[in-house]
Amino acid sequence: MCGTCGCSTVITLEEKVLAKNDHLAGHNRELFAARGVRAINLMSSPGSGKTTLLERTLRAVTDRPVAVIEGDQETALDADRIRATGCPVVQVNTGAGCHLDAAMVRDAVERLDPAPGTLLFIENVGNLVCPALFDLGEDARVVVVSVTEGTDKPLKYPAMFAAADLVVVNKLDLLPYVDFDLELCRKYLGSRAVVALSATRGDQVELWLEWLTG
Repeated sequence: MCGTCGCSTVITLEEKVLAKNDHLAGHNRELFAARGVRAINLMSSPGSGKTTLLERTLRAVTDRPVAVIEGDQETALDADRIRATGCPVVQVNTGAGCHLDAAMVRDAVERLDPAPGTLLFIENVGNLVCPALFDLGEDARVVVVSVTEGTDKPLKYPAMFAAADLVVVNKLDLLPYVDFDLELCRKYLGSRAVVALSATRGDQVELWLEWLTG
């Protein structure tokens, strides 16, 4: 507030905060395109079942190379699970960071050195806020939400779901035991593509695989 006349002054920041990340994401996108790599950014809150879905997916995809970048604040527990499937994986620990960024993905890709035509999964840090803001150079964004989290997640975290190319509603096997309205969730998601499945039991996973290869 101006001390002379009492008016308020709004300062517009011209420099885009995420400009550096977006620039690096563009380089990632060019690299993926040059190698024919399809990169899928998997995002969700913690405990949605992303890693379980990945394990089942990696065992099902046999017609092309696959690779995974695992993002977590600490530990290599999820990377160990992925490695047990026989899939190449690089663990990225972000420490206090709540998301992966384009630079982290670029470093991981250099370590992976994916073969041409690879289907690359980027399992982001469990968080329904920050990952939505960071372009990684991916071809598609997939948000995984489980029926145990409640029907209203798309309303509480609109930016995350608005950025999704596909929403996977997981843990369908638990639907009879929780208060989750699948049709209402679809309504909240509007025109977003939705696949409902059980990664643990395998129910309707073929719909997810069809989307991946379609």
